[in-house]
Parts: sequence; structure tokens; C-alpha cells
Amino acid sequence: MKKRIAEKSSEPSATVRVPASTSNLGPGFDTLGVALKLYNSVQVRPTAGRAVTVVPAAQPGQHDGATAMAAEAARLFFRRARQRAFGVEVTLKSDVPMSRGLGSSATVRLGVIAALNALTRAGLERHQLMELVTELEHHPDNAAPSTFGGFTAAGFLNGGVRCLRFAVSPRLKFVTLIPRYTVSTVKARQLVPPTFSRADTVHNLNRAALISAAFAGGDYEALRGLLEDRVHQPYREQLIPQLHRIIRAGEKAGAIGGWLCGSGPAVLCITLKNAVAVAQAMQRQLRESEVKILTADNEGVKVVGR
Repeated sequence: MKKRIAEKSSEPSATVRVPASTSNLGPGFDTLGVALKLYNSVQVRPTAGRAVTVVPAAQPGQHDGATAMAAEAARLFFRRARQRAFGVEVTLKSDVPMSRGLGSSATVRLGVIAALNALTRAGLERHQLMELVTELEHHPDNAAPSTFGGFTAAGFLNGGVRCLRFAVSPRLKFVTLIPRYTVSTVKARQLVPPTFSRADTVHNLNRAALISAAFAGGDYEALRGLLEDRVHQPYREQLIPQLHRIIRAGEKAGAIGGWLCGSGPAVLCITLKNAVAVAQAMQRQLRESEVKILTADNEGVKVVGR
């Protein structure tokens, strides 16, 4: 066993780049997502022993959480890929803010799993990587776009995850307002009721289907009027009280529409024109924030160094 560990320790590291994602897209709760050109870099290096360490802290105050996610991801990878476990040192270079609704947890988990896959030459396909991350995340709406890039519609089917993916034009801008405060995903999920009325269910089903068709056909103007949600945003707005005003301000400045990113607090508006004006209008509703004008990432997770 000692010889095996020594062999592993001498292997080179693997580094992957993982895009952030925005999920739900309004009514596409736990199903729809888009990968964004905002990245976390995850480097994995074998070490002696069995411990998983993260250096440096992903972001101030987030080290323990990042370490727990990395360790959980590593354990699942070794078990499912049938690889002998070894110690792992994970180095995060993080541009995706944590606890803001932009899929940061999925980037850490996917980064560790994809890097280990490259390092061990286990040969897992992208779909298998996505399924492992989905198992850890409990829903695929961030795991799918971060894995495949572009727009994804993903859901559970027969014990696995079915995912359909379409490229997104760089013409479509994702104007993302990121508040300086965080929101607990657990708390945000607790606010969503367990059941919905027939009217609200049909409302969301209709719009989620139309959104998927619009992205599949690249008809982004057709998204106008489709992004209103009735199953999670109205209940989570108490955590982001400016949500409605931010989206409406963006629309008045020319945006097609907007939504709450995941469980928040980031708010995003899409536009084909006047992106700077949309960003300024949104930020006027919440000064304590940062605004990024992003485009979709169509590559997904990518090994960038070995």
C-alpha cells in the first residue's frame, strides 16, 4: 500500500476550468440552466495518506464548506469509478462567488471529479461526470450546464439524468447583478411550498417548454414574456426584496426579461441590445452589488493542464 501511495504522489496534477451557471430561468425550476463565461479553476494533486485538503481558502469564510464539498466529491468519484482512493490536495482559483446562486458548489464538485477523472485516466464520459455531480447536488440544473456548456434542459429519468443541450449565441448578453450579501440555499428551498395549484403548475409548464424551444431554435426574442415564475420566485422574494424592481428596471432599459439565479441572491436579465444601460438600470435598484455583463459558455468543463 505504501508503494501505491508513493506512485500516486509522483503523478502530475490535473487542472480543470469549470463555468458558472444560472439555473431555473424563471419557470424552469430545477430543470433549465445556462453556462456562463465566469470560471472556477480546480487543480488536483495526489498526496500521501487519504485526506482531502483545499488550499488556499476558496473565498474568505468559505474554506470549511469548500473542503467538505471537495472531500465528498472525491469519495464519490473513487467509489463509482472503482479507483483506489488516495490523498488529494485541491487548489481553487475562484471567480464564481459562493452562495450567490451561480452554481459555485457545482463548480467545486465537478472540478474535483473531472480533475480526478483526468488524473487517474478513469475514462468517465461527460454524462457520467454530470450524473455524479447531480447526485451530490440533488438536482441537475447547475451540474448539466457546467458539464456540457450552453443551454441545458435536464431531469431525472429511470434512475439516471436525461440532458438536452443547445449552444447559445454570444449575441445574447446575461447581465448579472450580484448582491454583496449571501443567501442560504437550504433556507431558500424551505420557503418553496410542497404543492402548487393547477393554474400555477400549468403556467410554469407552458413557459418552461416555450423557453426550451426558443433556446433550441436560437429565437431569443421569443423569450420575451416567458420568464415569469410562480413556484419559487414569489416565495423567495422575501430574501431578495428588490427582485421585482431589479428585473423591471432591466426590462425598461431594453432587456428581454430576467429571473432569480438559482436560489439567489443574484438576479439576471438577458438582452440583445443596450447591455450597459440594462446593467446600470439594474444596479440603481441595489447599490450594494456588482454587475457583470456575461455571455454563455458553450464548452463546459475543460481540462486545461496535466
